[in-house]
Amino acid sequence: MCVVLASFSQIKKGKPAPEISLINMEGNQINLSDLKGKVVLIDFWASWCGPCRNNNPRLIKLYQKYHDKGFEILGVSIDNNAQDWKQAVNEDHLEWIQVDDKNGWNASTAKVYNVNAIPSSFLIDKDGIIREIDLEGRQLESKIKSLLKK
Repeated sequence: MCVVLASFSQIKKGKPAPEISLINMEGNQINLSDLKGKVVLIDFWASWCGPCRNNNPRLIKLYQKYHDKGFEILGVSIDNNAQDWKQAVNEDHLEWIQVDDKNGWNASTAKVYNVNAIPSSFLIDKDGIIREIDLEGRQLESKIKSLLKK
């Protein structure tokens, strides 16, 4: 079951990705803009979301295959409980950048990105432009490869 968020913004392919500035597991601020020059998959998820957790093994494979070629994942958790979030990251062996908005469905980043269900993802090119939204499987991998070549 998923809870639906109200629409607060117009996120579209071909438009710049709005800035994300959140704290990672080590307590450091992470900015999406610091990843410019890389192909980035922003992955909105939560520890309590079964489909999110089931998607993590697929993301692990993509990350391991393309990270050294300039691909990064920015995991944005909307967990209310930081301990649950950290435990899920450890249990699922997620090695990419993880940040937590700490506000559940009231997460400001989820509102900005118009996330109305999780998992939800946004593929950003090296210039910070949204190229795909909620792409999965072979289509996602193909688009990552294509963007890495540019």
